[in-house]
Amino acid sequence: MSIEITRLFDFPYYQQETYNLEKAFTTKYNGKWQSISTKEYIDQANAISRGLLRLGVQPNDKIAVISTNNRTEWNVCDIGILQTGAQNVPIYPTISKEDYEYVLNHSEATYCFVSDNEILEKLNQIKGNTKLKEVYTFDDISGEKNWNEILELGNDKSNQEEVEERKNNVTSDTLATLIYTSGTTGRPKGVMLSHGNIVSNVLSSEKRVPLLYGQERGLSFLPICHIFERMILYLYQYCGVSIYFAEAIDKLSENAQEVKPHVMTAVPRLYEKIYDKIYAKGADLTGVKKKLFFWAIDLGLKYEPYGANGWWYEKQLSIARKLIFSKWQAALGGELKLMVSGSAALQSRLTRVFAAAGMPVMEGYGLTETSPVISVNDVRNGGFKVGTVGRMIDGVEIKLANNGEILVKGPNVMQGYYKDPEKTAEVLKDGYFHTGDKGEICDDGFLKITGRTKEMFKTSGGKYVVPPLLEGELKQSRFIEQVMVIGEGEKMPAALIQPNFEFIREWAVRHQVSLGDNNDLIKNPKVIERIEEEVSLCNSKFGKWEMIKKFELTAEEWSIDGGHLTPTMKMKRKIIKEIYKDLYDKIYKN
Repeated sequence: MSIEITRLFDFPYYQQETYNLEKAFTTKYNGKWQSISTKEYIDQANAISRGLLRLGVQPNDKIAVISTNNRTEWNVCDIGILQTGAQNVPIYPTISKEDYEYVLNHSEATYCFVSDNEILEKLNQIKGNTKLKEVYTFDDISGEKNWNEILELGNDKSNQEEVEERKNNVTSDTLATLIYTSGTTGRPKGVMLSHGNIVSNVLSSEKRVPLLYGQERGLSFLPICHIFERMILYLYQYCGVSIYFAEAIDKLSENAQEVKPHVMTAVPRLYEKIYDKIYAKGADLTGVKKKLFFWAIDLGLKYEPYGANGWWYEKQLSIARKLIFSKWQAALGGELKLMVSGSAALQSRLTRVFAAAGMPVMEGYGLTETSPVISVNDVRNGGFKVGTVGRMIDGVEIKLANNGEILVKGPNVMQGYYKDPEKTAEVLKDGYFHTGDKGEICDDGFLKITGRTKEMFKTSGGKYVVPPLLEGELKQSRFIEQVMVIGEGEKMPAALIQPNFEFIREWAVRHQVSLGDNNDLIKNPKVIERIEEEVSLCNSKFGKWEMIKKFELTAEEWSIDGGHLTPTMKMKRKIIKEIYKDLYDKIYKN
């Protein structure tokens, strides 16, 4: 009898019945990959559930999980928690200890699982100010309670019947998780997602998965505390994909060559970094090899799906794939069929060049509040269009407000913000979730994102400027790592730019430009002149009122730890403006 999936913990049981994988999850410990089967996954999850019941965990209790890296233990604990009727509260590892304290107190979490000593040390500084009864670690840390203690507590199966009773009381409408959005302003908001919200999203997204079920490998490295990767992991479980967890982003290429994944997900910034590294290697070539490399890149940048460029282009592309692009594939394991992108806009040049290389990136769109997928491209059946975020998935309805804002209705839309009816009422109106994003729907049903309603601003001359459009264009330059367009209420738009220090240093060597540290680099006339060229190129594509009239370079790399970026790599505009108030004043007050 086929298992009906209505709750998140139904996925492992469905996987066992349908695929029964030998390697459901694989994590690297002390340099060695270690796997657990679907059966072991379920057995361990049930042991966690039994152990939690013996600790006195009640339905609707909140249990926090904080992990530096994705790992098998996270998923086992997730199912173990959910089966008791409690809620999993994942917390970004990189936020401040003050934000740890806020989330733990706001959610009233009673227990917490943490991955390693670094997180534990940060947590211990504020633990006394929370309602936490106990903290359990995944790593073996001397003198600390380990998650294995809960597994051992659950070894006795005599209360499994109570676990089954708890499971039976969980419905699709039961709250599954609180996900605290990183937020670009103010305190994090606790997004309430039910089992049904996320399950509906998995089942609808599955129709866009062009994989051989039960036979593929997925490489996971985006933070599982974010709903994008978490939903993807449930989706992998549903499709019988064996999941491997990368050790860290800087070991991605090495891990990919070991695992040889067929599918992986990433955010645009990572695809940009992969492309930049490949490009830098090509720039170091000489003679015919270098000419061939750049011929292939130029060809890739003209790519259109479904042979739209004609037979001669396709003939050249087949040659480029054999001679050049096959090496790109090899760098990521050689067997990649599909990559998925979400969280921010993907530059069209990357969509084109990776698809030309035979590793298509399917861009999608969604928010934490929508569990998350609203739309996604699909390479099959004409479902892939460059520059769009695909067609809406089944069951999700969107309409555009008069100002172009995207409004969403569907079973994936959150229950609301935890303990915040006012903010909930601001975004949930007449059954529609107001996304804050602007878009347009093409004639063929594809959705195109055109900006954020809150990020648009007027200059003092009354002209509207849409920063994400300018920023997206500027970030196509290899000289620019991050950029924020400013100018609200001012006479003209300007920009704060964090240069791509790594690339500029390589460029400087090739052009015999002498550079000191980053403070010297941003003052170097040749660097400024070169970035001016990039800004001018961008300006040529926009109206006169939108053009960047001035810019300033920053010596720091914008980072999560530095407070510039959210954990999902979005800019904290208000904070960046405060950090660089001196540069802002230099632009507008001088």
